[in-house]
Amino acid sequence: MALGAAVCWAIGSLISAPASAHLGAFAFTRWRMACASVLLWSVAIYAGSWQTLPPDKLWLLALSGIIGILIGDTALFASMNRLGPRRAGVLFATHALFSAVLAYLFLGETIWGWTLLGSGLLVSGVMSAILFGKRAAEQHHWETSSHQLGIGIGLGLLSALCQAVSTLMLKPLMETDIDAIAASAVRMTTALCCHLVLLWLGFKVARSYLPLTRKVLAMVAFNALLSMGIGMTLILQALKDGDAGIVAMLSSVSPVVVLPLLWLVYRRRPAIGAWLGALLTVLGTVLILQH
Repeated sequence: MALGAAVCWAIGSLISAPASAHLGAFAFTRWRMACASVLLWSVAIYAGSWQTLPPDKLWLLALSGIIGILIGDTALFASMNRLGPRRAGVLFATHALFSAVLAYLFLGETIWGWTLLGSGLLVSGVMSAILFGKRAAEQHHWETSSHQLGIGIGLGLLSALCQAVSTLMLKPLMETDIDAIAASAVRMTTALCCHLVLLWLGFKVARSYLPLTRKVLAMVAFNALLSMGIGMTLILQALKDGDAGIVAMLSSVSPVVVLPLLWLVYRRRPAIGAWLGALLTVLGTVLILQH
């Protein structure tokens, strides 16, 4: 399920680029949340799974949505604006390490032996694929400048930490009978409401760059289905049966999954560094799954 979520996020990232450029990061995220919320609540209400939501734990789901989706995503976009998508992606990939450390400190989970070696190879592979996966001609123009470098690094690490904290804080709750789709619906709706508040308060950054069109709405809806609907629900479902640290490790491979997709869709063959990173990631994943 964690690997399935990574695949969903990888495909969703390819779809999101044109829509995000059209609407702007905040508006794109807001519309994506709206589509995902409608989808998740429709399924939860139709299946009756909303009844598994514990009233006394709704605040925990809401807080997780605020930390992971609202603050985490916003910090990631802000980091990309300062560092470019490649360097920000490397920083965000550290959420797997944050998750492993926090799972050890607060949940008592330990990673030893071959699994520890596999985890190290996986994280190293993901970072190598991002860091060395582009040729010089493909580097983002922001990466030639060190403007606001310290702030960008801090925001990137903040986004990774928020992702780790928001996932791990739900581990004990997800081990109960709560439904993952209903839980995702609560998290998504909470983050959406916060985004709407930013828009209603008149923040310029929350406005759309260009008007929403049918084509863009279709891309946003499909991205919401894959990334937020299926992907995030798979992560919560994976937490029911798997260790939080391992789930975070396996779900962090989406930057590597993107590489063959870019080759297939845009005919852009990955650089040598991307192949080496992908090889390390595959070896690490095999070690984790076998041990």
